[in-house]
Amino acid sequence: MRYIIFIISVLAIPYVCHADMLIGEETVYTIKKGDGLILIGARLGVNWRAMAKENSIDWRMTIHPGKPLRVNTQKIVPKEMENGIVVNIPDRMLYFFKNRNLRMALPVGLGMPEWRDMTEWRTPEGKFTVLWKDINPTWYVPLSIQKKMQILGHEVKTIVLPGPDNPLGKYVIKLSIPGIMIHETIWPTSVYQFESHGCIRVLLEHMQSLFDEVTVGTKGEIIYMPVKVAVIKGRVFLEVHNDIYGKIKDMKALANDLIEKAGVSDRIDRQDVERMLKEKTGIAEDITFNPLP
Repeated sequence: MRYIIFIISVLAIPYVCHADMLIGEETVYTIKKGDGLILIGARLGVNWRAMAKENSIDWRMTIHPGKPLRVNTQKIVPKEMENGIVVNIPDRMLYFFKNRNLRMALPVGLGMPEWRDMTEWRTPEGKFTVLWKDINPTWYVPLSIQKKMQILGHEVKTIVLPGPDNPLGKYVIKLSIPGIMIHETIWPTSVYQFESHGCIRVLLEHMQSLFDEVTVGTKGEIIYMPVKVAVIKGRVFLEVHNDIYGKIKDMKALANDLIEKAGVSDRIDRQDVERMLKEKTGIAEDITFNPLP
């Protein structure tokens, strides 16, 4: 089954709280030389463990080039903008809009939930403006990361010059949220994971295009939506992610609230909703109730 992006409504305002847009598809990915399950997940924006299970692969075993993998990349776009960037934390995705069109949907790596009982590296929510962009940046190591280096017994660095050992990679986009940047990463398998110190990591193959498209002054927002609902051509779709930062008191209540606000409470399969709340696959699924003939 293949889905194309459907735009149900676009309003001429900078922020639209809800967007009934579905992207991605059920497809087949052919393993390339140098691929691993985690890297494939980072490239496509899918849970590598779920991908291994779906394809009956033992994740401890080597995967071989040429082998086909069944992959489902379907996602609900969480929020629409006229122009700008939306990053949804539980989704681990960056959405870039230009002239009311979704130009890019990129998997990203975000801040770790905690480290030794510290939670200061969680990626923060909030609206932002792009302040500047740079190629081959110098990294001025934050004090918190210097402290981590010291705790781990590593050499404490205050400055890292451009080069292969610079965690910012080749491209960096600085946001107005203090300490937060969108940047390429020298650790590609950390993309579509929660392993950063708050910044937004992007694969080089994606970051080059994003860097060229995004301009200084671009607006954006980092949001937190572990549950998403969309109504597309009469069908109801649900997507559920882990509440990675533990911000949601009741995920079931949140899902029911979104379904009710969409006005589709009487059109959904409740068993599908219960299953998805349990599995939290991060894949958008059709939950429209289909009565037996």
